[in-house]
Amino acid sequence: MSMTSSPAQAKPVVLVTGASRGIGAATALAFGRAGWRVAITARTQSEGQQLAHQLRRPDGAMLAGSLATTTAALKEIGAEVFAHPMDLLDRQSLDAAADAVLDAYGRVDVLINNAVYQDREMNSTLLALDDAALERTLFGNVVAPFHLMRRLLPRMVEQGSGQIVNVCSGAGKNDPPFPADKGGWGFAYGASKAAMARMSGCINLEHGAQGITAYSVNPGVVTTEAVTATLGNNGALQKRLGALTPETIAAALLFMCTDARAKELARSPNMLDLKDIVQQFGVTSA
Repeated sequence: MSMTSSPAQAKPVVLVTGASRGIGAATALAFGRAGWRVAITARTQSEGQQLAHQLRRPDGAMLAGSLATTTAALKEIGAEVFAHPMDLLDRQSLDAAADAVLDAYGRVDVLINNAVYQDREMNSTLLALDDAALERTLFGNVVAPFHLMRRLLPRMVEQGSGQIVNVCSGAGKNDPPFPADKGGWGFAYGASKAAMARMSGCINLEHGAQGITAYSVNPGVVTTEAVTATLGNNGALQKRLGALTPETIAAALLFMCTDARAKELARSPNMLDLKDIVQQFGVTSA
């Protein structure tokens, strides 16, 4: 799709996946406040929507947040937003979302691969984890972000620039401090995030000369709806590792995509800890 030279069209475009709540919603708002055109995707389209393989609180209560809620919040701050549903376990849904964003804006300057497959089965103990649950977790957290990257990377190469941020986890580089049924993470989740983290280095090596930069980031323990649903408001991991707010993580992601100093960080072969970036560069949320 050809681009016009109007001021609105000159604004960069960010695509944030998993933007119904938590880090994704906060990141969409951070980019919106910074004047970006914001495309968002999520599976939960409206508050209270019941879906298969859906993370809930221990008492069965639904998690707050939806695509509609984030869309409304973006419009409230005057941001330009394009919302489209996307299911990580459905290839057709992934393709439809990518096509819709490109049809709407003609380009994507930054892809924030934040969406994560969320079901309690991903943090099952080894003997409780079956093959089907492992396959769902790996598809949602590895195949889906890879598929979306492959759909958008050619357009970024054509543009001559683009950034891809893969939101990973410390679970992808460390053993859990506790068993999965006592506040730690399970093999399925850790394995999926370890695999996802390897994508960025390959992107940089294969497409860095074409203006593409990719990062694998570890947000650490963040006080999101999903984390508190899994660990509780005073979970063991939060006590041991500390926790940042989604807004602080969002500010760090915006910094990485807009500050020239962040380019050097892509040279690291390791997952980048956002907590360190917040401290090193004095990043604060709006």
